[in-house]
Amino acid sequence: MKPMLLDELYQILKNVRVDNPICQYTPQKCALLLPYINKIRALKEKNNALVLAHSYVHSDIIYGVADHSGDSYELAKIAKETDSSIILFAGVRFMAETAKILNPHKCVIDPNPNSSCTLADSITEEDVHRLREKYPHHTFVCYINTSAGIKALCDVCVTSSNVYTVVAKIPNDKIFFLPDRYMGENVKQYLQESKIDKQFLYYHGKCDVHEKYESAHIDLIKNNHPHTMVIAHPECKKEVVQKADMVGSTSQMMRYVQQHPHKDYLILTECGISSRIQIENPQANIVGTCMLCSFMRANSLPAIISALENPSPSQIIEIDKNILIRAKTCIDAMFSYGS
Repeated sequence: MKPMLLDELYQILKNVRVDNPICQYTPQKCALLLPYINKIRALKEKNNALVLAHSYVHSDIIYGVADHSGDSYELAKIAKETDSSIILFAGVRFMAETAKILNPHKCVIDPNPNSSCTLADSITEEDVHRLREKYPHHTFVCYINTSAGIKALCDVCVTSSNVYTVVAKIPNDKIFFLPDRYMGENVKQYLQESKIDKQFLYYHGKCDVHEKYESAHIDLIKNNHPHTMVIAHPECKKEVVQKADMVGSTSQMMRYVQQHPHKDYLILTECGISSRIQIENPQANIVGTCMLCSFMRANSLPAIISALENPSPSQIIEIDKNILIRAKTCIDAMFSYGS
């Protein structure tokens, strides 16, 4: 990958106008970031490393050094197909673990010094054991926002882009979904509206970012901007999702904006999607505010350099073989149902 020029970087990032100053880029800020970006580009080539970046991380990572960016499902597929010796995943821990599960013989690196996730941390392996004893005839479906240990205890994995499809295709009429309560409510509503008869139970976990959105926010924006297109993530509350014009994963949101030119958009997910839309669709006007995920935003260019040069043991993903095999079976089931 050739070195990036300062004006090239600034021209890409200048359209980011998200309210939070941490998301905005000036020529001076780009000049400070450029040496890190070009060092990472050189290290990637030297180490035969692939950099994957979730859409919620900083735009300088996505557009400066990432080989691929997107949602969990897209990046999981790319991780499954790569020939690179090293996979560096700029996201949070469960994402890097998923890449390792799909590439057990490759070196997978998590550069994030704070790669927790409130949703993934909301359920433990003990919780799943207890639930499986209580509901022995249910198919256990886990959201990809879970640890490798949780995936190993479940039957099928899903992402926000395929959860409705996968759950509908599962032959069992008894489903237990975990850990996201709000996504569970939205899937249950979908099943009822689609007249798909399943006993659908769900856990009580939640994403702190998406939980903050309220239906009153939509009403307020609509009062001031009546033609606003509302796009929501399925981790939002049911009453928020019901008022949205489009509901989908981060990548589905991106494609929707590209395919449906509109003036005003209210984007109800982490701020990274608003930034990407402003960069890739500058004609779109983002109204309202968005929420930052402190865990995703802990990813940084210096941390990526350190991880590529001399990764610490804690940054290198290692998963017990038995857990890895069972977790892969869970993820493979997703690819089977989701294809």
